[in-house]
Amino acid sequence: MPLKIALAFVLICLLAVASLMTGVSQLSLSSLWEGGTAALVLAEVRLPRTLALMLAGAGLAVSGTIMQMLARNRYVEPSTAGTVESAKLGMLFVLLLAPDLPVYGRMLVASAFALAGTALFLLILSRIPLRTALMVPLVGIMLGGVIDAVTSFFAYRYDLMQSLGAWTSGDFSAVLRGRYELLWVALALTLVAYRAADRFTVSGMGEAFAANLGLDYRKIVALGLVIVSLVTACVVVTVGNVPFVGLIVPNILALAMGDNLRRSLPWTALLGAGLVLACDIVGRLLIAPFEIPVGTILGVAGSVFFLYLVLRRNARVA
Repeated sequence: MPLKIALAFVLICLLAVASLMTGVSQLSLSSLWEGGTAALVLAEVRLPRTLALMLAGAGLAVSGTIMQMLARNRYVEPSTAGTVESAKLGMLFVLLLAPDLPVYGRMLVASAFALAGTALFLLILSRIPLRTALMVPLVGIMLGGVIDAVTSFFAYRYDLMQSLGAWTSGDFSAVLRGRYELLWVALALTLVAYRAADRFTVSGMGEAFAANLGLDYRKIVALGLVIVSLVTACVVVTVGNVPFVGLIVPNILALAMGDNLRRSLPWTALLGAGLVLACDIVGRLLIAPFEIPVGTILGVAGSVFFLYLVLRRNARVA
């Protein structure tokens, strides 16, 4: 297993190098050695962007895994549970009432809204009969649609549609040094999630099972909600909506490794980082020298993967 993780890490490093070298400005080892413009582009643009891609991918993949454990459903992740839409509503709240708030203040406000939206999602799930697993993401998508409609109404009312769209497009092209460091908070929270991996694994088996093992189920759920909300808010505030990472990665790993988070969480972070890096490289190459935002690439790929999961489940039931 350590050898496999080492090989996966090497693959991520190769994707990172490809990300550093991909773009309108051509970089080479000789130009970097000479310094000047090439070295400036690498230090100020390419390296921050690559780090942001890796941090966002790892954080969102781990957040999706935690959400699936808390909801006990494989179709749930921040973009199908109202979490992202709630964070966007928090961003609109900041733009309306405190436009000069520092970036960390914006993150805290967006985190509070994301936490409230995710808690509301879990509360709704506890109050309705779930006759099929597909009801869970359906509830999340409907809740997210309602929250997004409220956000769009107020953004339109106060002529902020363009500003809100710029904030939430899921585009890494504007990432520069000094504008991505908030994502290191997501890495710290990912490490916290790894420390609590065993507790999340037990909580995924239900409240009664966790209580029989002497664990406080409510505290575990609260910790999971805080981690998911803060990571989602960090990503939304920094680059916008990056959908379906938390759906694709955990489901692939669950098929290969099961539900033991202590074992699978490092793989989750690595695969999440690699997926976002690969999608960004594809987005930069398809219509070069222009770019397709990562959120668009992942939206298409995630939608196809979601349909695959649904059709695969229906085939097995039939």
